[in-house]
Amino acid sequence: MPVPPTTHVITLDTLGTCLRALSEPRRLLIFDVLLQRGVVCNCELGVALDMAPNLISHHLTVLREAGLVQAARDPHDARWVYYSVNRDALAALHAACTAFFDPQRIPPHHPACGSTADVAGSTITERAGSSSREAR
Repeated sequence: MPVPPTTHVITLDTLGTCLRALSEPRRLLIFDVLLQRGVVCNCELGVALDMAPNLISHHLTVLREAGLVQAARDPHDARWVYYSVNRDALAALHAACTAFFDPQRIPPHHPACGSTADVAGSTITERAGSSSREAR
């Protein structure tokens, strides 16, 4: 499910797809090389990563299907395919991860049930103290 171009809002489903694609160590390594080098062909990735071309192609397909990588054929020789990071998808993924993993999203913990629940305004310590007095 590719990320739509020129948008920085992605769904949790798309976020999951991108994170799954990048969770495989070789794909993360390929993505890192693309981030560092810009535009590269399959053979350059093979040299840089010491991986078989068919393995690189498989991982690039997964990254392309996730919308993270784009491919372009050489205008003069269609046998050559050049790969690069989809900048719009990267920006959207960055924004989504920043928002999703923001610690400020975690609300204060106020249980509504169990022994730690606040009963009629009393605190856990007050209830514990009254329980020990009642037991006497």
